[in-house]
Amino acid sequence: MTTLAILGGGQLGWMLGLAARDLGVEVRFLDPSPEATAARVGPLTTAPLDAIGPILAFAAGADAVTYEWEGVPAATVRALLGAGHAVQPELDPLETSQDRLVEKARLVALGIPVAPHAPVDDLASLRAAVGAVGLPAILKTRRGGYDGKGQVVLRAEDGIEAAHAELTDAGPLVLEGFVPFDREVSVIAVRSARGEVRTWPLVTNEHRNGILRRSRVVGDDPTLEALAVDHVTRLVGDLDHVGVLTLELFVVGDRLVANEFAPRVHNSGHWTIEGAATSQFANHVRAVLGLPLGPTELLGAAAMVNCIGRLPTAEAVAGIEGAILHDYAKAPRPARKVGHITVTAPDAATLDRRVAALLAALPGDDG
Repeated sequence: MTTLAILGGGQLGWMLGLAARDLGVEVRFLDPSPEATAARVGPLTTAPLDAIGPILAFAAGADAVTYEWEGVPAATVRALLGAGHAVQPELDPLETSQDRLVEKARLVALGIPVAPHAPVDDLASLRAAVGAVGLPAILKTRRGGYDGKGQVVLRAEDGIEAAHAELTDAGPLVLEGFVPFDREVSVIAVRSARGEVRTWPLVTNEHRNGILRRSRVVGDDPTLEALAVDHVTRLVGDLDHVGVLTLELFVVGDRLVANEFAPRVHNSGHWTIEGAATSQFANHVRAVLGLPLGPTELLGAAAMVNCIGRLPTAEAVAGIEGAILHDYAKAPRPARKVGHITVTAPDAATLDRRVAALLAALPGDDG
């Protein structure tokens, strides 16, 4: 039987495992936590993601290795490749996405607009960056940080020292200017080893406190969608990326400004499990194993609602037609993604009514 080894055993790994199982593919996981969600669908090896010896042993005999998170150390992937393992995505997309300054330079080189930005190495360079970028702005770590972590909003010059002090131990930083956006969107693509690219419809995303709360398929702006598809298609080709990649963007009038990309399956694509002909998870498995890609067409209208902090009751979800709960088997905790609900409908108007009813029935977010 074909075997896929997955670095990371969180909810993304779990959903990759479910998709692989449906394709007749055996999966195994490696994660630092013995309580990793993905252990429900395949054997789990508990080890740090930088433990080269255990990771090489874990990958032995697998047909391919992939990862669910761009925080996997590049040295780990380099060691696997050096030992002859087939790892997808390879180093270029991983390393580029791990440094926000390098990532922005790559996007700019492809002609994809990004926010004004400048590198920050110390307090003096932060002052210079503020002069170049302007305020308000966001001071971010160049590496690491997710769901709003590792960043400070800077609104006035008298806050420069405090902002720098908050992140001074986090390594090199980057200052990004605010983008006066109309909405946030993302486009997800999958690319095969043969260079075939397929994309899912553009989605609108709503964040609060740096955490994604809801995603909804747009479906009403073909010009904007074509521009997003052009951007992501050029990006995956330039990176020689194999697998799923997500490009997050700001809509500014009739323009798109790139925020960042993730070389992996993505929270804003969870709706594809029920809402598309082939989910992002199934197509990622197909791509990294060299299998034919599946169609990505939308099946009606679709949206996704994240469950933050705690899950809703079964009654709340069962009362909404087209709603499906995905439980990550995580202990309740403020600001933690513990599950998501996909909602499908035959048309946009019906979808919006169902989502509104679902939101009214859900407990308040914890985070």
